[in-house]
Amino acid sequence: MDTENLANMANRIGQFFESLPDREEALDNIATHIRLYWEPRMRRAILEHAQQETTSLSPIVADALRTHGHRL
Repeated sequence: MDTENLANMANRIGQFFESLPDREEALDNIATHIRLYWEPRMRRAILEHAQQETTSLSPIVADALRTHGHRL
């Protein structure tokens, strides 16, 4: 699994939801989108990537995965 491609996809999802005025809603929507539309291998890979000290995830996506990762 190409984690950089997954990170880019997740960051694009984050860009879309970042415009919401309620940050908690944005974090929830990012996690929900990943849960609904990504296959399990992709979800596991992005969660593992988010656990690394250095990651290419945008801050909002990293926050969404930390906050709602248990739902994925």
